[in-house]
Amino acid sequence: MAEGIKIQIYRNETADNLTKKLADPGENADIGSAASASAALSASMLARAAVQIRETGGENEKLDWYVRNTEILRSYMVKLIDEDVKCRGPLRRALKEGDDRTIEAARQSAVSICLEIVNMMGQCINLAGEMAVLAGEEAKAELAAAADLAYGASKAAGRYVLYMSSLSPDDTYRYVMKRENQLTMQDQKEAYERVIAATEPVSEESGKQER
Repeated sequence: MAEGIKIQIYRNETADNLTKKLADPGENADIGSAASASAALSASMLARAAVQIRETGGENEKLDWYVRNTEILRSYMVKLIDEDVKCRGPLRRALKEGDDRTIEAARQSAVSICLEIVNMMGQCINLAGEMAVLAGEEAKAELAAAADLAYGASKAAGRYVLYMSSLSPDDTYRYVMKRENQLTMQDQKEAYERVIAATEPVSEESGKQER
């Protein structure tokens, strides 16, 4: 009888164990898993702010939507910690036994989760900006933290995509991936800066002067 294959589930690790495994080059968890963990932390701050906004703003359909969907986002980002490891499985096998074409195909699919992180963190930043209009000072601090973490996660995931695409022999693929990354990061930078401006804390002194 064949011995069962043990599958490592990284998302179930404690924070201490997960970070130790991410620090170990012998582990399959890599930049994408680290970016997913950062993305999950971003979504956690977003979800926390959503609950605070609903508590002060009263229950209505829009605030309920924020609470429900930020929790879905948090859970999804946690799942991607392991999905990133899975999506690079074919590449690990191809590098051991595949030909150049197989390796290239596996290399392109290996960045699928990182591309998803970039996309979802762009949405996270935009959502933080939308929620900032409704937020009190404490929730604004959480939204700023969510944007910080989202922007960092997106940049980390995007850098991995650039690294992997730089290994491709296909000039067009390399150019397209680089250009798309530049445009996406510029859009996210502008959205991030808007969130930070909208969540800038108001000191008591400034509040008194305004009054």
